[in-house]
Amino acid sequence: MISYVTRGRFDGVLWSLLVKRMAYKYLSKEVLIGFDKYQYSAVDTSPVSNYVSHPLWNSIVKVYPKWLAPNVLTLAGFLFIVANFIHLTYHDNYFYASDNTHPEYAPVPQWVWLVTAVFVFVAHVLDGTDGKQARRTNTCGPLGELFDHGLDSWAVSLLTITVFSIFGRGDFSVGIERLFYLFLLTIYMFHITHWEKYNSGVLYLPWSYDISQYGMVVIYLMTYYLGTGIWKFYVPGLTSVASGIVIEISLYLGAIFLSVPLSLWNVYAAYSNGTGKSRSLLEGLRPGVPVVLCFGLFLWWVHTSPYEILRQQPRLMLLAVSTVFSNMQTRLIVSCMSNTTCDAFNWLLLPLFMLVVGVQTLSLGVTEVYLLWAYTLFVIAAHIHYGICVVRTRRSFHTKLVKFTSVDRF
Repeated sequence: MISYVTRGRFDGVLWSLLVKRMAYKYLSKEVLIGFDKYQYSAVDTSPVSNYVSHPLWNSIVKVYPKWLAPNVLTLAGFLFIVANFIHLTYHDNYFYASDNTHPEYAPVPQWVWLVTAVFVFVAHVLDGTDGKQARRTNTCGPLGELFDHGLDSWAVSLLTITVFSIFGRGDFSVGIERLFYLFLLTIYMFHITHWEKYNSGVLYLPWSYDISQYGMVVIYLMTYYLGTGIWKFYVPGLTSVASGIVIEISLYLGAIFLSVPLSLWNVYAAYSNGTGKSRSLLEGLRPGVPVVLCFGLFLWWVHTSPYEILRQQPRLMLLAVSTVFSNMQTRLIVSCMSNTTCDAFNWLLLPLFMLVVGVQTLSLGVTEVYLLWAYTLFVIAAHIHYGICVVRTRRSFHTKLVKFTSVDRF
């Protein structure tokens, strides 16, 4: 009897500690007050979005029952993307499955590409209809947008990693280091969109979003029917330029001559006509500081790793970068929505710095892989903890301000 009582008390203490940990207040009172003043402002001029996606979503959302919470749609869409990441990690952990120069790795089963295409399409539909369901059920609120865009900051990384399995890292493609650069470029494009909003107050939705989603569905379906070999070719007349290099160059050119200049112009226009946030130059550039530090530390690690960690564990390294990046972007989104100053440093970079220094100074060997595993699991747990605590803090604060009234989607 005493053992049962003691165990019950012990379990109660553990549960109490867990609840307290999940009630950690990441958000200041200034941020919470800013949330209550927030009004969504976005510009979407994409023809694909306006003439294809929105008409499709308007039809689909009518099928949803009114009791279906919008955030359930948001989370479900994200989980489809996670499922794609998991099953392609199982079949192609090292990005060699589609590489003819490494026959020791079994190719990805054809059915996987069909499932991946379906999951990407379903995830895109769920992500597009959650906001419409919120307006349909009169449950719009800042937490819904934060939940949506916060998961998007993670999803964009996982989507990019999944696409890499089609092209591989060997023949007709580029090496893993250059794939890593392309990965950083892709997620940086997500960052610059919210950097725009931080300075202009308006979220300019990029044309590339819907195009890339439908493009991935088509690519996966073509791969399902025709195999990965259809993406392996040389440019006619240029036998030294493989298909992977063409894609690499296209992405860089698109970023350098389209995405970045357009973002800079939108911010400049907002400041010129007086609709921007009127931040100083240093204040306006502040959101980029943690991103530069993050990319710099990871690049330092992969380029100086004695164990060649990126070559040995490419997906794990990309997942670590994805999670840290998503945490930084979620915090930036919070700053945008509350009209407060964003963080210039993310604390998840501190253990990363210590880890990288340790790798350089100690002869760790395969232990470096275990440290990468530990860091990745740690940042995933820290990021999920941040998200749960933000939701709990926001709901608690809002309940105190407006009793018996709910305007949030979560």
